[in-house]
Amino acid sequence: MKQEPTRARTTRADGAPALQSREEVSLMLCGDVMTGRGIDQILPHPLDPLLREPGSDDARGYVALAEAAHGPVPRPAGFDWPWGDVLAAAERFAPDVRLINLETSVTRSSGFASGKAVHYRMSPENLPALGALRPDACALANNHVLDFGRQGLLDTLDALAAAGLRGVGAGRDAEEARRPAVITTAGGRVAVFSCGMASSGIPPDWAATADRPGVQVLRDRAGTDADADNDDGLADRIREQKRAGAVVVVSVHWGSNWGYDIDPDLVETAHALVDAGADLVHGHSSHHPRPIEVYRDRLILYGCGDTVNDYEGIPGYARFRDDLRLVYLASVDAQRGNLVSLRMIPLRARRLRLESALATDADWLRATLDRVSHPFGVTVDRAPDGMLTVSATNPP
Repeated sequence: MKQEPTRARTTRADGAPALQSREEVSLMLCGDVMTGRGIDQILPHPLDPLLREPGSDDARGYVALAEAAHGPVPRPAGFDWPWGDVLAAAERFAPDVRLINLETSVTRSSGFASGKAVHYRMSPENLPALGALRPDACALANNHVLDFGRQGLLDTLDALAAAGLRGVGAGRDAEEARRPAVITTAGGRVAVFSCGMASSGIPPDWAATADRPGVQVLRDRAGTDADADNDDGLADRIREQKRAGAVVVVSVHWGSNWGYDIDPDLVETAHALVDAGADLVHGHSSHHPRPIEVYRDRLILYGCGDTVNDYEGIPGYARFRDDLRLVYLASVDAQRGNLVSLRMIPLRARRLRLESALATDADWLRATLDRVSHPFGVTVDRAPDGMLTVSATNPP
């Protein structure tokens, strides 16, 4: 990661934001945003709480678990409640682009997709909860956006458009699903692609085709899914955006939910995306943050972890501290695409709301990310203001 000595700093010594050079584009990157189930139930317009899960048939049970763990949750909560302290941070740092992975169907449909153990849906009337963050793009190529079938997906696309929110990575056909969201900022154009891989649990028949709604599925390195894109197809679209002068972000849903080991297939895929021209790989699917890499001066986030969900009080994975969350603030050179800086906001989930992490929790996140990112040549430190920062060298 190289920084030009003449470029304006993105933070002052006291941690407050400094005037950013217009040679840079700043991005706020969130992981999985799962505003269905328990989150939907605390908002002003909840859907029927019926679930078809092996261990639960009522979404309100997830609210009860959170309350048992950390105290009462207001009902109804305001639309800004789930984001908590993130909203103040978003205003403070004023990123050019805000990107989330929306892992929830926005529909009133009761058509539960068959063959799935967990289904996420939220009421279209609760979309102001997403609008509170003002995301510039909502990545949709994941393993929950069709939890209520193709009609649920079409409802989601219509609801987002009606609310003035931009979905990417899913569509009424393959052409729409593959189309990037292009965002014009003061620093320049940013093109966001969204795609998913079978390793995240996306069913093969969810891939969009010429005559079938669905998501953009990136074929794994073995090329086992005939309906998925091969790397060359996405690579061509990346190169097209680069020729147009855009900073290119590829948001990709991949890998398993738990653990810090990164499958070599994901590393190879990430490197191939950068080699094709991607300037930032925004990976997600894991329920906790995973390693960070800087490859050819480009940022690769192998797993951003969950941002908003209803997982509080669920036992079984305490060693991963999935109650701790990160929101990523990246600055990218608008002309060359290389990473200038990366800062991360440590958070914790309490009462279905995000709040600033305690110093001890931030230290745990720092030490864990530093350990698992070391094989990728990345060191993670904690700044005086409590933010996490990275420095990178070539992998050992």
